[in-house]
Amino acid sequence: MSKSMTQPMASANGQGQALVTLDGRYHVLERIAAGGMGEVFRAHDAVLAREVAVKVLHRSLSSDQGFVERFRREARAAATLNHPNIVAVYDWGAVDGIYYMVMEYVRGRSVRELLNAGGRLAPAQAADILRQTLAALEHAHAKGIVHRDLKPENILITTDGVVKLTDLGLARAFADAKNTRAGAVTGTVQYLAPEQIRGEPADPRSDLYSLGIVAYELLTGELPYTGETPMAIAYKHLSDRVPKPSRSAPEVGADLDGFVASATDPDRELRPESAAAMRVDLASFAGSLPRARSLGALVSDLPESQEPAAPAAATVTETIPRLQRAQRRRWRRWAAAVLVVAVVAGAA
Repeated sequence: MSKSMTQPMASANGQGQALVTLDGRYHVLERIAAGGMGEVFRAHDAVLAREVAVKVLHRSLSSDQGFVERFRREARAAATLNHPNIVAVYDWGAVDGIYYMVMEYVRGRSVRELLNAGGRLAPAQAADILRQTLAALEHAHAKGIVHRDLKPENILITTDGVVKLTDLGLARAFADAKNTRAGAVTGTVQYLAPEQIRGEPADPRSDLYSLGIVAYELLTGELPYTGETPMAIAYKHLSDRVPKPSRSAPEVGADLDGFVASATDPDRELRPESAAAMRVDLASFAGSLPRARSLGALVSDLPESQEPAAPAAATVTETIPRLQRAQRRRWRRWAAAVLVVAVVAGAA
């Protein structure tokens, strides 16, 4: 290696000169994102002559050997995924006690950036994002991998309109590192499934619930549940039903209303049985939606960032008191001991 990872990599030089080189191969050029798990850099792979993205773990996580082992295990599992709608994992390594993962570099923007720039999407555009994301989830679930933290920040769109799902499986390693107390749950509370909030194991239907929340946001430009505290939002996932998107966006038809309602049923047993089933349902009506501009055109029209994406706010964890048992609500049959919610402002 030509430099140690202990040297700063805080900013790009803007001239293509490497800030640091990993193992004599990956020339790190600029930081493009940051969040609770670490920082992501654009880099050049000198061996295969291609651009890659390098995720560098925060030192606080790198020093936790239990986390490192879980992260290595999840990274290996993610590397087995080979699908056009999933960001590929290429390599994994460590330099001077700093751990990194090398991934496919996606030329495009996140769904979060798309929403921030233009608000809600046309039904056909939302359906296209959902269709491709479901294809990615179908492949991952077939390999036994559950995302656990699906949200607009983790859904990327290329300038060609191809959806790329990122961080598959890695949320589990991060959650395990944070869940040091029995019954704790880590995730982004706005998208967590009720069973995750109760501290129950996540399964593929948990991802479908999260995607249903994303679908609502795509169609309306807003989240179904808001509150002054993470606890307030968590209770709404447990006690309320997601409103029909058409209440906020009249152009949304009954088919998409039903799609969102089915995916976000509080009882996972009543949700679609699989991503494949949801994709079939979506395909049954998506072709009849009014035509709209392509995803690629939307992404290409977004204004260029003046600099690499600013680091997201640091992950904030909050310990929420035990959820009380209620006599008349099935969802309160199980009480969670502690709910730790990670409020993440950006993907990493």
